Amino acid sequence: MDTANVTHTVTAADTARALGSGDLEVLATPRVLAWCEEATCAALDLTAQQTSVGTRVELEHLAASPVGAVVTATATVVYSDGRLVRFQVSMQDSSGTLLASGEVRRVVVDRERFLSRIRPVGD
Repeated sequence: MDTANVTHTVTAADTARALGSGDLEVLATPRVLAWCEEATCAALDLTAQQTSVGTRVELEHLAASPVGAVVTATATVVYSDGRLVRFQVSMQDSSGTLLASGEVRRVVVDRERFLSRIRPVGD
C-alpha cells in the first residue's frame, strides 16, 4: 500500500480563530483536513500530465492541539479502481495522541483536460 506522511508545527495562522472556524487558539479542523489532503497527494505517484481532485471527505477531529504542537498527517491508499483512489487518513501529535481520523476520496484526472472545462468567472 502507498502511504505518505506530512509533518507540520501548528502556528497562530492554523488556529480556529485565524481560519474563522471558531474562536479558540487551537488547530482548526479546516487545517487538519488540508494537511490530511496534502498527505493523500503525497501518497499518489502521478505523471506530470496528471493531478488529482478531492471528491469526498469523512473526517473526525478527535482532540485539540495548541499552537506549537508538532502534528503528522498520514494517508494510506486502501482502495484503487481506475481513477478513483480511497485513502485512510489520520493525524497524531508528537506524543502519539490520535487527533483525527477518516477517509478521503480522490479522482486522478488529466490536468489539461480538467482545466479546459473550467471557465473564468465573468465569461
